[in-house]
Amino acid sequence: MRTLGAILAGGQSRRFGSDKALALLDGRSLLDHAREAIAPHCDAVVVVGRAGGIADWPRPGMGPLGAIAGALDHAAAQGFDRVLSAPVDCVRLPAELVALLSPAPAFLDSQPVIGLWPTTTLDVLRAMLEDASDLAVRAYTRRIGARAVQCDFDPLNINSVADLERLAKG
Repeated sequence: MRTLGAILAGGQSRRFGSDKALALLDGRSLLDHAREAIAPHCDAVVVVGRAGGIADWPRPGMGPLGAIAGALDHAAAQGFDRVLSAPVDCVRLPAELVALLSPAPAFLDSQPVIGLWPTTTLDVLRAMLEDASDLAVRAYTRRIGARAVQCDFDPLNINSVADLERLAKG
């Protein structure tokens, strides 16, 4: 099974107040931390929703599902079987993440955007995005019968500069 890692980095960072992906933690951007966290779990890593990366599908502004659809589309075209997605502010992931989420489709119950999505679910996701009546990640998980996985790992959620400062202090 070939796995494409997808860092979802196209959000507007409204609550954060500036480009969250470029915010620094220990002298490195959150994007760099996210790349380092997801890379051991994948055969390749892409950034979705940013210039120079993979585009959201069908267009920007569709939230995490648009980013996941863009990643799934790219993965399918490049011969990957599945996508492991994580948000740009996820600077740590559990060592056993892929084992926890296998078999796909599955996601972390505490942070559903961290998920393992088969490329075969792309058509379902495209239909949801074209309809646009429910763009919640959990709606997608229900449609494809994804498992919600509980584990001791508590994903960080950096929504503000204060959250980042708390994380930096340890």
